Amino acid sequence: MNYKQSFYFIALLVVVFVLFDAFSFSSQAESQENRIPYGSLYYTVLENDIDIFKSEIPFLNKSYVGFKEAIAFKESQGKYGAVNTLGYLGKYQFGVSTLDLLGIQNPQYFLMNPKLQEHVFLANTKRNKWVLRRYIDRFECLEMNGILITESGILAAAHLAGPGSVKRYLRSYGRFDISDAYGTDIPSYIEKFSGYDMSFVIPQHKPKLIVP
Repeated sequence: MNYKQSFYFIALLVVVFVLFDAFSFSSQAESQENRIPYGSLYYTVLENDIDIFKSEIPFLNKSYVGFKEAIAFKESQGKYGAVNTLGYLGKYQFGVSTLDLLGIQNPQYFLMNPKLQEHVFLANTKRNKWVLRRYIDRFECLEMNGILITESGILAAAHLAGPGSVKRYLRSYGRFDISDAYGTDIPSYIEKFSGYDMSFVIPQHKPKLIVP
């Protein structure tokens, strides 16, 4: 092999190396997009699950995804690891009693699993929709104290105060109200989370999640 051939051979090797390195970096960056940071841990999710983890976006649209992300932003600023001063847990701030009702006996396991938190929120919303189904049919599109009653507003209020308290509020036409420990009340949630499309949520009497 003469000098010119050696030069071309080395140049070819350099080009191949640069192209391989660029491809490797691109693949690594793409895989990192599917790895969601959570403290010192990472959760690898499928491409069609990515929207579940976009808690930094408070308002997406008026779909179920927009609804849950708006709730999450109000409750915890979308932080899966959040624990408030009263011990409510996760992105949607669930109490231990509600978790137990849905089949979650290990709150720490729940706190460390973002995808489980998403499933719990959906299961609880299905349960609330079943409990409040007649009230949704009866009161939707009415006004109470200047606030339009919608299905999503009712379900948001149930997340805040429980479906029983929402029943009492609606039956009293707004005379009965209840606030959480931080002063947030039922009508504020009914108004703030009004008008989302909740047709995705199918009412379910006793949803239970099976976890390891």
